[in-house]
Amino acid sequence: MELITEKLLFIAFFIFIIHSIETLAYAVRLSGARVKLIASALSLFNIMVIVSRLANMMQQPFTGSLIDTAPQVNTLEFVEAQFRILIGASTIGTLFGILLLPTFIALFSRAIIHLSEEKGSVPSLMKRIFSLHYIKRGITHFSLPKFSYLRDTKVKDIPINLFCINMVITAIYTIGVLSALYAALLAPERASTAIMASGLINGIATILLVVFIDPKISVIADDVVNKKGSYNKLKSMSLMMVTSRLLGTVLAQLLFIWGAKYIAWFTTFIV
Repeated sequence: MELITEKLLFIAFFIFIIHSIETLAYAVRLSGARVKLIASALSLFNIMVIVSRLANMMQQPFTGSLIDTAPQVNTLEFVEAQFRILIGASTIGTLFGILLLPTFIALFSRAIIHLSEEKGSVPSLMKRIFSLHYIKRGITHFSLPKFSYLRDTKVKDIPINLFCINMVITAIYTIGVLSALYAALLAPERASTAIMASGLINGIATILLVVFIDPKISVIADDVVNKKGSYNKLKSMSLMMVTSRLLGTVLAQLLFIWGAKYIAWFTTFIV
């Protein structure tokens, strides 16, 4: 049976887009601090998060169908290879988002100002953003990352513990659904229990993100707006976040099988 199918490529593309969006979401706070409209920036940030979460939920049934269509011979090896391709798509999507970060900081700065001008009307903002005139202007702002962008970045502004926590959270979020599906193959008699555990895993990862990561970035962004902090520190933190996120998707490759075995073991206490 062919390993790389059209369905697998479709799912990989979906995951690529999801992780690109989630990486670019880090540009919103930088843009908000840049134009001194942090509340409007967070509103735009929440919209992007909702779109990403919705897209993630939409691709999950297609990912689950890979289990149903797997061959009866060497099933574990076949599914593992496919799932590792999907994890690789998350790494490529994150890297793509990082490359577009400078461009989107400039675009989001203008989008936040437009959101304020439209009195918070998202439909009006979307109408303006997707107009031909705005798209042409957006193309002129395209730029790839340069080493000069790191000129004022200081290592001391990058807390190692936060870097590691974000990396682990990203890894857990990346493999949550995939490990749960693979666990269903490891413990077929508890397959349904294992699959439903994915929601719990992603929920825990989201809680950890909200408790440990988001508040610290938000406080630094507020300090920049209130002229109590440095924009360069916020930029350093944001670069740290996207870098740890990229490494988190790589770490996901190492944790994938371990996570599946842990879920399969954990289901014995539920059933």
